[in-house]
Amino acid sequence: MPRLPLLFLPGLLCDARLWRDQAAGLADLAEPVLADLTLDATLAAMAARALAGVEGRFALAGLSMGGYVALEVMRQAPERVTRLALFDTSARPDTPEAAKQRRGLMALTRRGAFRGVTPRLLPRLLHPANLDGPLAAEVMDMAERVGRDAFLRQQEAILGRPDSRGDLAGIEAPTLVAVGEADALTPPELAREIAAGIPGAALHLLPGCGHLPSMEAPGAVTALMRDWLA
Repeated sequence: MPRLPLLFLPGLLCDARLWRDQAAGLADLAEPVLADLTLDATLAAMAARALAGVEGRFALAGLSMGGYVALEVMRQAPERVTRLALFDTSARPDTPEAAKQRRGLMALTRRGAFRGVTPRLLPRLLHPANLDGPLAAEVMDMAERVGRDAFLRQQEAILGRPDSRGDLAGIEAPTLVAVGEADALTPPELAREIAAGIPGAALHLLPGCGHLPSMEAPGAVTALMRDWLA
């Protein structure tokens, strides 16, 4: 019996490393497909490119910015999505303060000050227990691989994202919502809001994790996703 595709959507400054362990650990249940979210400057274009890269119906998983794109996929082609998993993301647009900070980072980057993810930013991404281990270096390396130009396009897309809260009630695909208990960027209350808005959604808090649980607790995330796929 052919495996259904599982489309993985990475976050800002993330590449295939973000979902590496889940792609391997779920390969017996689903055919992993990684979307390239580095080439476009709008969520609509990112979602359209992701949809063009997978055939037929598929399961869909997004983390952070990948979650924003997943919600756009649900607007563009809901009939193609068999199951939806949203990790460490938000249905809300940026606050004015967050948008101002984002534009400031973009201005610095255009002036040649792109630094990817620096040690100064890691406490916003990782649980405190993970800051001194090899994972921190992997996160910084991942950001450097994505690079300056893709960072600017991704930030532009994030700035332009719509308020998705009004769309949640119309999502019919069985949905998993999960978040690291110590996520400082998209804290658990935003996950609770999403889960409360999607009929029948299951909510899970992941202990010992910050914003990147697929890397911080890969076994726990893979197990959660196995149950979701089953």
